Amino acid sequence: MKILLIGNYPADRQYSMQGFANALLTGLAAQGHEVRLLTPEVHLQRIGSPHHGIGKWLGYADKYLLFPRVLRKASVWADVVHICDQGNAIYLNSLQDFPHLITCHDLLALRASLGEIPGWNTGRSGRVYQGLILRGLKRAGYIICDSEATSRDVQRLIGIDSDQISRIFVSLLQSYQPMPELESAGHLRELGIPEGRFFFHIGGNQPYKNRVIVPQIFQAYRRLTKDMECKLVMAGAKLTPEMRKYIAQEGLTEHVFERNDVKADQLRALYSRAVCLIFPSLYEGFGLPVIEAQASGCPVFTSDRPPLTEVGGAGAVYFDPTDPETAAQTIADNLTDRGPMTERGFANVQHFAPEIMLSRYLEVYQSIAQRH
Repeated sequence: MKILLIGNYPADRQYSMQGFANALLTGLAAQGHEVRLLTPEVHLQRIGSPHHGIGKWLGYADKYLLFPRVLRKASVWADVVHICDQGNAIYLNSLQDFPHLITCHDLLALRASLGEIPGWNTGRSGRVYQGLILRGLKRAGYIICDSEATSRDVQRLIGIDSDQISRIFVSLLQSYQPMPELESAGHLRELGIPEGRFFFHIGGNQPYKNRVIVPQIFQAYRRLTKDMECKLVMAGAKLTPEMRKYIAQEGLTEHVFERNDVKADQLRALYSRAVCLIFPSLYEGFGLPVIEAQASGCPVFTSDRPPLTEVGGAGAVYFDPTDPETAAQTIADNLTDRGPMTERGFANVQHFAPEIMLSRYLEVYQSIAQRH
């Protein structure tokens, strides 16, 4: 098949979305298909930030004024055009004459613009932008969702027919497996993480990530178990003032390690050496850290909410993400079962093998091309 993948604007630095598009590109090409990855070029957005001020508006011009003409011209070549991120649904206005589909990883930003996610306030321009994305999604010929939870959001908010939507789990976008102890120890030294037991969390500071509760769970666990030697490593975004205040007030400064720019091998080392991953999100489109941790041999404790219950399967243990005391008790009760938890995690990850994702997408591509 001739498959045209539409990726994200490079200046937006949406690395996970770039990783998803590249995984499709390399995987499908390895199977003998003709695959091209097309992304908007940076022409006007050469000054300022792509997320603020004039830089943001120049980026919009690159993406939504200049790129659609390039997209329509390139689409003539393809048997099917695949927009790899729902954030680019505006491009669907240019693809009505071509066989196409779009992957919807989540509708969290859209839901926030509609007031459905407490604590996530969307400005006027953001609401307009999400409205344009919603309008584009309503014109989609076919939508793939990463999870059943996202699929339900799509059907509720987009109103698409059931024969125009399906769920395909995202695969691991990089190779994750347990790292040998000597190798992982070297990476932990690079990060300045001392030897010993530590809990791990990775994520951003969006309100729905519920990151503020992680130090609270950690402190509740220490008090419950009297384990005062364990540490907590928090990777990803910088800690908020609220989290820093709590950590200082509770005397946890020497026990909590914040690491913001973690490289790929360092992340694998953290997963491989951590006692467990604590992932208390209130909402997710999928939840990649869950399967990254499981593939690395790290037990996972996460929220008892979809899609995390879908993704973690029987390999994770679930807790109420609004109750740090109960979460700590759940962790304490199940860490004695760490070996079996690890094995269940390995078994669960098999559902997310890249070849499964690729074969499912190919089935959809072929169906869309035949119908067109």
